[in-house]
Amino acid sequence: MAILPPLQKMTKKEILELSKMRCKHGHPYLVHYNCYLTEHPERIEKIGFFDIETTNLKADFGIILTYAIKPMGNDKILQRTITKKELSKGILDKNVVEQCIKDMQKFDRLIGFYSKMFDAPFIRTRAVALGLEFPPFGTMIHDDVYFMVRNRFKLSSNRLENACRVLCGNTEKNRIESKYWIAALQGNRQALEYIADHNRRDVRDLEKLYLKVTDFSKKKSVSM
Repeated sequence: MAILPPLQKMTKKEILELSKMRCKHGHPYLVHYNCYLTEHPERIEKIGFFDIETTNLKADFGIILTYAIKPMGNDKILQRTITKKELSKGILDKNVVEQCIKDMQKFDRLIGFYSKMFDAPFIRTRAVALGLEFPPFGTMIHDDVYFMVRNRFKLSSNRLENACRVLCGNTEKNRIESKYWIAALQGNRQALEYIADHNRRDVRDLEKLYLKVTDFSKKKSVSM
């Protein structure tokens, strides 16, 4: 079965490149897109859906308890959760942030939800405050599904949970009661795992929503 190139999601530069490059049959990759996918797997964009859970909405008052990054089409989620030892020893989220940055750099494009306003600035702030290197502007591409939903649809609420329920038909989202946040700050293992599970649910929902709405938005190369 012939696979058509996703022209609506591609930049002008990418389209021109595919029109000039030829496959083993002598045809432009723009026509034989199957060949492109087979012959150049290293050039296929690696997409990751990311989300963080924090103790506060501001990074000078809060820390990252856990992060999750789901590779597109792969159920193996990259994740690191803070430990009781790190909390008690004053290490706080340094190891979590460091590993998060390493995992983020494994992808060509990161997809978040309200992440341009929250997740990305929060991670960057924690990294700089902790003396860690954060990738400079222009080295990572970042899309925010929140703005796709807000600009292309008309919902009573643009929250991830509501958007998934309305546009995808269901959501995995669960609520985190205050008792879990309080217990997590004390390093309670069960509470931290509950929050980590919530984190994984978010990125699975995010991938599902992205695949539903991305055809209605122009693909952009926006730096993080």
